[in-house]
Amino acid sequence: MFIRNESFKQFLKDYPVTSGILTVNIIIFLMLYITGAWGLLPVFAYDVVRFMMASNSAIMQGAWWQLITAVFLHTTFAHILFNAFAILIFAPALEVMLGKWRFILAYLGAGVIANAAALLPFIESPDRYGASGAIFGLFGIYIFLVIFRREWIPRQDQTIILVMVAISLIYSFIGGGIDIMGHLTGFLSGLILGPILFAGKANR
Repeated sequence: MFIRNESFKQFLKDYPVTSGILTVNIIIFLMLYITGAWGLLPVFAYDVVRFMMASNSAIMQGAWWQLITAVFLHTTFAHILFNAFAILIFAPALEVMLGKWRFILAYLGAGVIANAAALLPFIESPDRYGASGAIFGLFGIYIFLVIFRREWIPRQDQTIILVMVAISLIYSFIGGGIDIMGHLTGFLSGLILGPILFAGKANR
């Protein structure tokens, strides 16, 4: 389920939404890295980050698009590496199970909900890059399946999911520079979206 042995061409054909998400994330990161980190167009890179990142003050003043654009924004190599790896491993199976449109709703929905939750007055969150909220939303959907819809997940893969999610959540608290609330709200959004997205779907 999580072992990727397809050719590159077959991967693109079988998982078009996952491929598109990975492509957009990588292109935006490379654009920012080349223009910003290499010092070619630092002002341009700064303006792109400011336009895309989820800033509470900007969103409250009408920059609603940041709830969506932040889902595709990474500013460090470690950040893009972890998220790209997580998407590559965990997204394809969900795309197949849900279908293209429900999977898009799952990924974007989890990221947007996580970014929107940070607007609540009792949640303290800085300006953020909401890609990880979407990733943890996928984790939340998998946990929903393991608990309530086990027929969708082979037994050996259930263990993999539980271990990987536990490690990711623990690292959220001990790692440096991590938006803990973004991870937690993303995870909870996946738990909420899971029963909605799988409503009426039977495992074939």
